[in-house]
This record gives sequence, C-alpha cells and structure tokens, in this order.
Amino acid sequence: MSFQAYLDNIEDKTGLTPREFIALAKERGFDGPFTKAGAIIDWLKQDHGLGRGHAMALVHVIKNGPKIDAKHVGGSGSHRDESDTLWLDGKKNRP
Repeated sequence: MSFQAYLDNIEDKTGLTPREFIALAKERGFDGPFTKAGAIIDWLKQDHGLGRGHAMALVHVIKNGPKIDAKHVGGSGSHRDESDTLWLDGKKNRP
C-alpha cells in the first residue's frame, strides 16, 4: 500500500482528512519537535481506533508535513507513490 493509500484509508475509516488530523494534533500540542511518536499513536488509537501503521502515517505528516522521500516515488510495486508530495486535503478535493 502506498503512503497516499494509507492516508486515504484513514479518511475512509474516520471521515477526517490528514489536514484535519494535523489541526487536531496542533490543538493537543502534538505538533512540537519534541513530541514522541508514541504519544501521537496512543491518541490516534484511543480516540480514532487507528492501528500502528495508519497512525505512523499520520505521525509523519504531523511532524514532517506532506513531503516524502523520493525513493518512494515512481517505479513499480504496491508501495510506490506517484509524487513526493502527499495530498492532505481529502480524496474528494484531489486535483
């Protein structure tokens, strides 16, 4: 599953876009540079029922923004993304 597919599945499961999760994380003080991934994962599991893999995808965008390493872009395989920039504003709004 590609990184973007993880984010799309999270939206399907929760009804929230990645950008909305970023805003919620900021409200809870989880956007700081010293916030541990475990604290975010615990919150996402307890409040939104997400498993570790999906939560880690959100940890990345909460802490690092929409850019992913170019090594994950293009090529073949189910884990490849089309772009090095993830779409955070919801599947319905994707250009």
